[in-house]
Amino acid sequence: MKKTGTGDSSQTSTSGRGIIPSEYLQESGHPREISGILGDDIWLIQELMKNNEDLVVRHFHLFDSTPASLVFLTSLSDQEVIRSYLLKPLMTHLKDGGPAPEIQTGEQLSDYIVNQVIQVSHIKTASEIKQLVDNLTRGQTILLVEGIPHYFLTDTRHIQKRAIEQPQTEQVIRGPREGFIEQLETNLSLLRYRLQTPDFRVEAMQIGRLTKSEVALCYIQGITNPVLIDEAKKRLSSIDTDAILDAGFLEQFIEDHPLSPFPQIQNTERPDKTVAALLEGRVIIMVDGSPFALIAPTVFTQFYQTVDDYTERFLIASMIRIIRLIALVFSLLFPALYVSVISFNPELIPTDFAVAVAGARAGVPFPAMLEVLIMEISMEILREATIRLPQLIGGALSIVGVLVIGQAAVSAGFSSPITVVIIALTTVGSFATPAYNAAIALRMLRFPLIILAGCFGLYGVMLGVILIVNHMLSIRSFGIPYLAPLVPFNAQGWKDALVRGPLWGMKKRPDHLQTMNRNRRNQTDKYFRSYSSAWDSTPEATEEQEGAKS
Repeated sequence: MKKTGTGDSSQTSTSGRGIIPSEYLQESGHPREISGILGDDIWLIQELMKNNEDLVVRHFHLFDSTPASLVFLTSLSDQEVIRSYLLKPLMTHLKDGGPAPEIQTGEQLSDYIVNQVIQVSHIKTASEIKQLVDNLTRGQTILLVEGIPHYFLTDTRHIQKRAIEQPQTEQVIRGPREGFIEQLETNLSLLRYRLQTPDFRVEAMQIGRLTKSEVALCYIQGITNPVLIDEAKKRLSSIDTDAILDAGFLEQFIEDHPLSPFPQIQNTERPDKTVAALLEGRVIIMVDGSPFALIAPTVFTQFYQTVDDYTERFLIASMIRIIRLIALVFSLLFPALYVSVISFNPELIPTDFAVAVAGARAGVPFPAMLEVLIMEISMEILREATIRLPQLIGGALSIVGVLVIGQAAVSAGFSSPITVVIIALTTVGSFATPAYNAAIALRMLRFPLIILAGCFGLYGVMLGVILIVNHMLSIRSFGIPYLAPLVPFNAQGWKDALVRGPLWGMKKRPDHLQTMNRNRRNQTDKYFRSYSSAWDSTPEATEEQEGAKS
């Protein structure tokens, strides 16, 4: 293929004009529409795409008679598709019985090209220069024909992508092993595969003046509240920035309380978790180039729920959730309670234990608050280093580093053994939080709680907890209270909050989402009872009942 230069307009212009013609310009001075004069249109494109080495303009004669050109970027387009399904049919169709001479110009020729010649599944026409350049930079191929005042857009985008793998940030024991990747179309196909209903809707938009990132807003028509859908569209359309490089960028633009340490939008790499959120009546926001989907609205209890909670029996899942809540208390309050008791209220612990703690801290040169802060900061540094190192090295460092640093701190007299134990329990407790962004928020809140405990004792801890809870009560996610269904209280919502009720008993969708269709299933209890009655009527069950009576 012939690659044309784009650096000097005098070399690329075929019209002989030194400037862009005024009829191609809007009042702002930017080109508006193509003219149908092939030389002028190609020159316009090359002027707008200067100094792009991957820009290719392939000139040829349509049906061996009419001048035409294909314009594409080699870095984004599939050249084999262009050669086999565009160039070859356009250049050889006349030899195979091409169009009659009377339809080789104008609109008739345009219709003939679309309906009879081009062999790609998706083709459309347009005339605006801006739209042409936007589609060109997204990997589409442009066909320009002499005498036709519009161009043809064909989707020939081809970008290397990684295979679908198990999500790295959300490990599950029992559940699908598929995870999102960076291509939006692939991610949407994973959702379509699980939601085979026409009510699953995807609305696309572009955000970012330079990146023009494709953003998809997903919801289920007839379940999701239209007010929530409109609110999501409003927030997305109000974003005015140069670039959206990841879903995390988008999250910070649309959350309700950007100064809060608590995340108000959940992210996930798992298609099954995303589909579950859609079925509850939430909206999903996905960005091309990001393997994460954003779930909105989000309440605090969602950050302590996993896919495993729903694939196991409800009694087991409820016990696991209670353990996670205990781990939450450990990770947030344990260091602060230790500092307050040691510094202000040692009488609250048994005498023998208090004597042992005092003896262990006899050689420590720091007060309890400073000692705990030093150990906490050291642990956070070690944790951050472990995350940033390669996986093979990071795993070894996390174990060896904790052992070596802890033992060295005790041996050197910088810390007491009981402090090392407290910090270790706190760290392990923070690992039990499934969501990374929620876990790091609680980790950061430990530091002000430790300082309050060191200054005011248990009163300081109580003050810190009251401030945290009060702040959480004031947070909303897309208008939904952050602590729902705990506050405001909703009995139906408690079936899937701190504990998990049986699936056959959760007949309603969350009330705080105000969905259009509240029912997940109909007459579930009746079906459940029918299984028991059917078994009770069998001969085997009758024999068992008679044997039990005798």
